[in-house]
Amino acid sequence: MKILFVLTSHDKLGNTGKKTGFWVEEFASPYYTLLDKGADITIATPKGGKAPIDPTSDTPDASTAATERFKKDTDTQYKIDHTLVLADVKASDFDAVFYPGGHGPLWDLANDKNSIKLIEDFNAAQKPIGFVCHAPAALKGVKNTDGTPLVKGKTVTGFSNSEEAAVQLTDVVPFLVEDMLKKNGGTYSKGDDWGVHVLQDGNLITGQNPASSELVAEKLLSSLN
Repeated sequence: MKILFVLTSHDKLGNTGKKTGFWVEEFASPYYTLLDKGADITIATPKGGKAPIDPTSDTPDASTAATERFKKDTDTQYKIDHTLVLADVKASDFDAVFYPGGHGPLWDLANDKNSIKLIEDFNAAQKPIGFVCHAPAALKGVKNTDGTPLVKGKTVTGFSNSEEAAVQLTDVVPFLVEDMLKKNGGTYSKGDDWGVHVLQDGNLITGQNPASSELVAEKLLSSLN
């Protein structure tokens, strides 16, 4: 099975002067969950090349078994440093797509025309599409074949307003994931802040936060099997 991972290329946290990017755990945990089941994984970003890691996610406090494995995995680190350009990948070459979070996607993937078309192509082919934490931001401009928002009428989750408030970035981010999903007609559901909460509606799989990333990957795997 061939799975595409799409990461952000954006590394600036609004006007704070701080850095952002993708959240290591949200990449590493699903990546190894799928890799260990025999998946052939390709990584792409809007700009290609090195995908920026959110420094907040690369700390002892945010460490997990998967992130520690990533730190010792030179092959995967090479793939992160040499991602493909998103415009050069096609949904027809893959069985599923997975979007890890981090705040970066709010700025680039939410508005990236190549990402939007890619998700629309995966969805039209009824292939599994997975998103975790801030990654559902990439669904903002995605439409169904009938022109309605992809999330309209679907049960979805993503980083909650209360979690964004807890990390004190409500006024920094360009939009709130929870609000956007509701505005686009999604039936938004959340679990406890920082707890595991994953929803599947057809081929669409969404997870609320970093703790939910592994389960999103497991549901993606089940969909493929």
